[in-house]
Amino acid sequence: MIAGMISVIIPTFNAQKDLGPTLAALVPAAIRGLVSEVIVADGGSTDETTLIAEAAGATILRGTGGRGPQLRAGAEAARCRWLLFLHADTRLDQSWEAEAETFIREIEQGERPQRAAAFRFALDDHGIMPRVLEALVALRCALFKLPYGDQGLLMSRRLYDAVGGFQPLPLMEDVDMIRRLGRSRVAILSPRAVTSPVRYRREGYLKRMARNVYCLALFYLNVPVSRIVRIYG
Repeated sequence: MIAGMISVIIPTFNAQKDLGPTLAALVPAAIRGLVSEVIVADGGSTDETTLIAEAAGATILRGTGGRGPQLRAGAEAARCRWLLFLHADTRLDQSWEAEAETFIREIEQGERPQRAAAFRFALDDHGIMPRVLEALVALRCALFKLPYGDQGLLMSRRLYDAVGGFQPLPLMEDVDMIRRLGRSRVAILSPRAVTSPVRYRREGYLKRMARNVYCLALFYLNVPVSRIVRIYG
C-alpha cells in the first residue's frame, strides 16, 4: 500500500449540504494511509461549510471565489506527490482506493507514462434522464477523453506542474486543464464519482445539458470566460 501519497483538494462555497458525504467517502483511504491530507479551499462560505470541514480534520484555506483560484491555492498548499481534485458535491465509490493505488504505482514504477485520471460520472438520482446523461458522458469520455471536474481528477504534482497547474478561471478551469493535458495523458478509471443532481433537477435535464454544451462550445471558440459565466448560471 502506498502510504501518505495523496492530497485531496476540494473547492467549496456554501456546500454544507453536500460536503459531509464527500468527506466521509474519503475516510477509509485516510485510515489506510493512502490519503494524507484533505484541503478545503473555501471561497467565502456563509453557511457551515468550514465548520464541517474543520470537524472532519481538513485544512481550511480561505480566499476569493471561483474554482480555478481555489484549486490553484489548494495545490500550492498541498504536501503530497499526488493531487486529487474533487468537487464538494461529488463522492467517490469505495472501489476508488484500489484503482487509484494501482494507477499511481504503475506510473511511479514506470509501467505506464505520466497521466491524469478521472472517474466515471454518475448522478445521485433516479429515472431515465440521469442514466441517459451518464451514458452520454461516458461516450464523451471514450471518444474525446474530456472528463469534467465533477468526475474528479487525480494527477502527480510532477504532471500538474508540467502543464502549468489550474489557471485562475472562474469557470471552465477543468476543461482548460484537460485541454492542456491532451487526450493521450487522460485516463478514465472505472469507480464512479457520484454527483449531486440539484442543478439538473432545478433547471430540467434537457435545458441544463443544452446549456452545458453551449458553454463548452463558446469556450472552444475562445469566448471570454467572464461572458460564459453569465450564461452558465
